[in-house]
Amino acid sequence: MLTFKNRTALVTGAGRGIGRAIAETLARQGVTVICVSKSAESCGATAAAITAAGGRAKALAVDVADGAAIAKASEELLKEFPAIDILINNAGITRDGLLFRMSEADWNDVLTTNLTSCFHWTKLIGRPMTRARWGRIVNIASVSGVMGNAGQANYSAAKAGMIGLTKTLAREFATRSVTVNAVAPGFIKTDMTAGFVENAEASAKILEAVPLRRFGESAEVAAMTAFLCSEEAGYITGQVFNVDGGMAM
Repeated sequence: MLTFKNRTALVTGAGRGIGRAIAETLARQGVTVICVSKSAESCGATAAAITAAGGRAKALAVDVADGAAIAKASEELLKEFPAIDILINNAGITRDGLLFRMSEADWNDVLTTNLTSCFHWTKLIGRPMTRARWGRIVNIASVSGVMGNAGQANYSAAKAGMIGLTKTLAREFATRSVTVNAVAPGFIKTDMTAGFVENAEASAKILEAVPLRRFGESAEVAAMTAFLCSEEAGYITGQVFNVDGGMAM
């Protein structure tokens, strides 16, 4: 067990995949988890599963592409909870396509959801952390933001932006004992990747670039994230941890 001292975490994109795995992993460590997603049904299902397993959770439907909605939700949460100690910026979408075929809407939707949402959540939830002089912020980036990936100019740019944001905020928040790190997953088996994971030909081609020759599991990303949120990770900040089977080494 990692060490958590009566902490509360907010996890965006907690309704499925990596976000749900992170929420459930933190809950098993005794953390109270605020499960955020655009869909009330999906974040509600995650919160219900945590509660059924004996944990503490709250579901909150918020469109992270809407800055005003984030501001309203943050204001209400900070009245309800004495402190939100941990922030996991995980929510994300894809709108893949080669650059010359990519619409401006597809570019803007991905940047707004994947990157600008981090700006809003961190600005609003991070400020009380700095006042309390304790906090953990983990941004779920991607190996695409580290190495680039053809057909994902918008997604790669957003995830690379998250990494730059992580390193900058780590410097800004360090004197207040708030750590900011990023986790960069590779090809992880989730709903988002099901299309090519279940395609034998596509899978074989992808795995040629993965030294461990397998897809990752959401639980493996969640384990790294949980460690970075714990007391044990207090001297780690501004770092990017690739959970990618060796792709970007």
